[in-house]
Amino acid sequence: MTTSATHISRRRLLALSAGSLSFAAQPLRAQGAPLNVVATTGMIADAARVIGGHRVTVQSLMGPGVDPHSYRQTRSDIVALTRADLVLWHGLYLEAQMQDLLHKLAERGPVTAVGESVPRADLIAHEDYETKFDPHVWMVPDLWAHVLHAVRDALTAAAPHDAALFAANAETYLHRIDRLAVYARDVLATVPPASRVLLTAHDAFNYFGRAYGFEVVGIQGISTESEAGLNRIRTLVDMLVTRDIRAVFVETSVSDRNMRALVEGAAARGHEVRIGGELFSDAMGEPGTYEGTYPGMIDHNVTTIAAALGGQVPARGMDGRLRTGL
Repeated sequence: MTTSATHISRRRLLALSAGSLSFAAQPLRAQGAPLNVVATTGMIADAARVIGGHRVTVQSLMGPGVDPHSYRQTRSDIVALTRADLVLWHGLYLEAQMQDLLHKLAERGPVTAVGESVPRADLIAHEDYETKFDPHVWMVPDLWAHVLHAVRDALTAAAPHDAALFAANAETYLHRIDRLAVYARDVLATVPPASRVLLTAHDAFNYFGRAYGFEVVGIQGISTESEAGLNRIRTLVDMLVTRDIRAVFVETSVSDRNMRALVEGAAARGHEVRIGGELFSDAMGEPGTYEGTYPGMIDHNVTTIAAALGGQVPARGMDGRLRTGL
């Protein structure tokens, strides 16, 4: 009964999506008015706000703690998307449940999958699907720079009269991202090589691991839609014990149930494992906070990981702005 009801509910929402696209009126933007931008994730919205400056208004569909892999559009989302002057989404199958709607939107207005601007050679292929790739490119500032260029270009195409402003803002922001990339490399390099094992809730940190020389282990796969079975938990408990791993990490957008099971399983074997911290994986921190920006998100992750695994870190991160000292 539950499965059938869920199927009907999803079908109705898809029908609503298609219907909305056919009749929703997209208001004409008044001359000189800011560009109305709707972004799917907080990371993309942050880029659009910084690069667009006062010439844009930006709405993010997914807030703190929201998992984009399983997110489904609401009625208010559909209204916002159909009224936007520009829609920015990630792509690379991150917004899996919204993909059909976003492709339909692209047939009637400016819609850009900015994550797909990352060169194919830099992407990590999905283990099970030949045509799909790991979408978590924001974990490495050097890769995210490609997305910032794509956001700049999409804004420019939608509001060419503001091209000079967008270009200047993007250049300033990219300098900041370059500095963040240097900080990440320097701080993570202080973690002892034997301790460079990052165990998290799902495989959101593969680009991170490749860039900084960490072995990354996720309880779940790239998508949080997959479930971790008992055999997987037992295997990871064995790894924690035999390799003397002392810290694991939870994520803000994924339940910590499986991670707690790991800690308890290790304890039952006489091995103490602590939660090394909470990481931002698929969503940023609260709006209005430093961690609610892309630089703050990455600063927090890098600093938290390095500190928990024995690295040398500043007490409050790159610029002393993190809310919690480490």
